Amino acid sequence: MAEPVRYQQPGWFTRNVFNRAVAGLTRLGVSVLGSRILEVRGRSSGEWRRNPVNLLVIDGTRYLVAPRGHTQWVRNLRVGGGGRLLLGRRVEPFGATEVADDDKPPILRAYLKRWKVEVGVFFGGVGPDSSDEELRRIAPDHPVFRIAPAAPPATPPATPPAQPS
Repeated sequence: MAEPVRYQQPGWFTRNVFNRAVAGLTRLGVSVLGSRILEVRGRSSGEWRRNPVNLLVIDGTRYLVAPRGHTQWVRNLRVGGGGRLLLGRRVEPFGATEVADDDKPPILRAYLKRWKVEVGVFFGGVGPDSSDEELRRIAPDHPVFRIAPAAPPATPPATPPAQPS
């Protein structure tokens, strides 16, 4: 039998006030501590779905961490392999690679160091000063994706003009 996946549904305040406020500011081009609007295609509908996220950058490498667990955006990103990050009018397509659980402790530590006040409640008492073992224990509950700019779409080669016969 498959292990149950962890997901913490947002409360009323988060869903109706906090997320909307952060998303509104981000759409206006104001990043709240690294916030972006994540767009991923729905795995069934194919329509773009939007969620506010915190973009974590460690030594130039960018990550998306799912503090609430295996959310719909995580499931959609796994299927789609990429999406778009929005900040104001700037749209940045990206490709995503899921990070293995054993590689997550330093990423989760950095994420908690930056956003513990906002998301710490979702990590079951584990914080930025916790041991690697504790971070490894909770790693399966918090998907992490390494993201990189998507390659621009290939431009078809120009066809030479037809030669008169």
